[in-house]
Amino acid sequence: MKLHAFVAMPFGTKPNDKGEQVDFNRIFDELIKPALEDAGLEVLRADKEQRAGDIRLDMFQELLMADLVVADLTIDNPNVWYELGVRHALRARGVVLVQGPRDTKPFDIYTDRKLTYHLKDGAPDPAHLADDRKAITSMTLATLAAWHERPVSPVYGLLPHLREPDWKRLRIGAVREYWQRHDAWVALIEKARKAGRPEDVLVLADEAPVTALRVEARLTAGTSLLKGTHYRYALEQFEQALAFDPSNLEAARKRGVCLQRLKRPDDARAAYEAILAEHEDDVETLSLLARLGKDAWMDAWHDPEHDPARMREDAAYEEALLKAAISAYALAFRAAPGHYYSGINAVTLMHLHKHLTGKDDFDAEARAMAGGVAWGATCEQGPAQRFWAAATLGDLAVLIGNAQAVKDAYQAAIALADKDWFAFDACLAQLRLLASLGFRPDEVGTGIATFERALARLKPPTTKDWQPRKVFLFSGHMIDSPTRATPRFPADKAPVAAQAIADALARLDAGKDDLAITQGASGGDLLFAEACLALGMPVQLLLPLPEPDFIEQSILPSVDGEAWRERYFAVRDHPLTLPNRVMPEVLGPLPTDGEGRPMSAFERCNLWLLHSTLSLGVKRSHLICLWNGGGGDGPGGTEHMVREVKKRTGQVIWLDTRKLW
Repeated sequence: MKLHAFVAMPFGTKPNDKGEQVDFNRIFDELIKPALEDAGLEVLRADKEQRAGDIRLDMFQELLMADLVVADLTIDNPNVWYELGVRHALRARGVVLVQGPRDTKPFDIYTDRKLTYHLKDGAPDPAHLADDRKAITSMTLATLAAWHERPVSPVYGLLPHLREPDWKRLRIGAVREYWQRHDAWVALIEKARKAGRPEDVLVLADEAPVTALRVEARLTAGTSLLKGTHYRYALEQFEQALAFDPSNLEAARKRGVCLQRLKRPDDARAAYEAILAEHEDDVETLSLLARLGKDAWMDAWHDPEHDPARMREDAAYEEALLKAAISAYALAFRAAPGHYYSGINAVTLMHLHKHLTGKDDFDAEARAMAGGVAWGATCEQGPAQRFWAAATLGDLAVLIGNAQAVKDAYQAAIALADKDWFAFDACLAQLRLLASLGFRPDEVGTGIATFERALARLKPPTTKDWQPRKVFLFSGHMIDSPTRATPRFPADKAPVAAQAIADALARLDAGKDDLAITQGASGGDLLFAEACLALGMPVQLLLPLPEPDFIEQSILPSVDGEAWRERYFAVRDHPLTLPNRVMPEVLGPLPTDGEGRPMSAFERCNLWLLHSTLSLGVKRSHLICLWNGGGGDGPGGTEHMVREVKKRTGQVIWLDTRKLW
C-alpha cells in the first residue's frame, strides 16, 4: 500500500492577491496530484468548501494520520491556513508547502521553505509544468526521507519538549467509516497472528492505510517470524518498521535480536549501543546487551560433540566472559529492580560461576539479588507476563530449592501459559544448558521432565504441520484460450512444459520433505502441482478468488478447459494437497486506492504467494517460473512475481518458453 498524502488547498476558481482568477482544480489535477503520485503516494483532497462542516471530523483524522500534508498557500484561504495549523499542532513533520506567485509573504511561516510553481492565465504554465511537477516530486521525496530530522512544524520546533499525540487516543468516534475499516483490518491481523500466519500479516501490512498501522503490522509479522526462527525475514520486517518510525524502541530492540541470532554479534552490539545512546537506562536493551555477553560465553564452550566433562572444563576456562555477562545482567537489574528477567539471569550465572570455579565471589550478591528477583516476580501484574513471572520462581527453585519445589513451581507456571509452545521450549533450552554443565542434576532433571511432559501434549506451532526442507514456489503462463491472438502457451506444448518442470525439480533435488506453493490455474500451475505430487511432495494451493470464480477465470477459458477443471479437482482432492486457502476469506476484501479502485486480486495473490514461501525460510525458498520474459495480460503476472522474488533472493529457475517451444 502506498503512503498517503492529504492536500489542503482551495477549490474552484479564486482570485489571488493580484486580482487574477486562479483555477485550483486544474492546479490539483495537472500539477500537484500527478507530482505526488510520481513520488509513489496515494493522494486525497478534501471535499468542496461548502461541505466543510460535514467533513471536518474526517479532515481532522487526515491531518492527524496522513503520511504527508501538502498545503497550497497561493491565496490566504482560511480553510487552508486552519488545516495547516492543525497539522502543525498534531505532527512535527511531514508537511510540504507550495504556492503560485504571490506578492505578500505570511509572517508565521516566512522562513519556512516553500516551492513556488508557475502560472499562466490562472492555470499551470505548460512551459514549466514538467519541471514544476519534478520539483514537487523531489521536495516530497526529500521531506519523507528527512522524516527523522528536525521538526518542520514551528509548534514542535519552538517547544522542543512537546510530544506528538498517540493517534489511537485521538480516535474520533463520528468518523465511523474510517474506523470500521481500521477495526476490520486489525481483526484480520489478529486472526493471522493467532494462527501463526506471518505471511498473511505481511500482505495486510502492505495494505495499512497509514504509517502507524504499517509499523504495528510489521512488528507483528516480524515477531511471529522471529519466534519461528526465520531471522533473516524477521530482520527485514523490523528494518521496514524502523524505516517508517526510527524511534520505535521495540523494532530497534528486535532488530538487534535478529542480528544476534544471525551470528552478527558486532552488528547486534552496535544496534543496542545506538539505542542506549538515546535511552541510557532502557532496561530491555541493557538486558539484551547482557544476553549478547552470555551468548559469547556459551559460544566459547558449548559444543554438542564434546562430552560434559570437556564442556564444563571449557566453560570454567572462559571465566572472564562469564563474569562480563554477570556484570551486564546485574547492571540491568540494578537499573530496574522490578526487571526480574535480568535478575534471574544474573543470579543463575553467579551460581554457575561458583559451580564451575569453586569460587564464592558472588555468594552475598546472589543471595541479596535472589530476594529481589522473587519479590519482583511475585508482584508481576501484567497478564501477558504471568507465565514468565511464575517460571522465574521455578528457576529460583532450581538454584536454591529442592526437586519438589521445582516441580510445583514449574507446574504452576505451565498452567498460566495457555499452551505456549515457544515459552515452554525456551524454558527447556535453559534447563538443558544447565544440565550440560552438570549443575544440580536432581533439580534440573525435574524441571526438564516437567516441561518435556507439557511439550509432549503440544505440536510445534509452525505455519504448516511440519517445517519443510525446501519450499518451491511456482508462477507461469496459463494454457492459451481459443481466442488468444498471439500464442503464448499453446495446448499442445503442455507435455513439453511438464517435462521441463519435472527436470527442474529433479535438478533441485525436490522430494517428499519439501513443500510446493502455487495458485492452481490451468497450464503451468497445475503441471507443477502434478509433478510435485508425483514426487510425494505436499502441495498448497492459494486461490486469489473464491473457488467458483477462480475456475471460471483461470481454468475454463483455456483450450480443453473442462479437462483442466478435472485436473484441478484431482490436485485439490489429492491426499497430499493441503486444504485450499482462499484469499478473500483469509485476507478480506481487496484494498482500494484513493479513488475507490480495487487492487488486482492476482497482484495481491502474488504477494501472498511470495510471503507464504519466504516466511518458511528465505534460504530454502526457490521460484520456478514458466515464462516468456514479457509482460502479462494484466497486473499480477509472472513478470511481477519474478521482480518481487529477485528483490529478496536470487533463487529463480526460469523455464524460458521462447526456448522450450
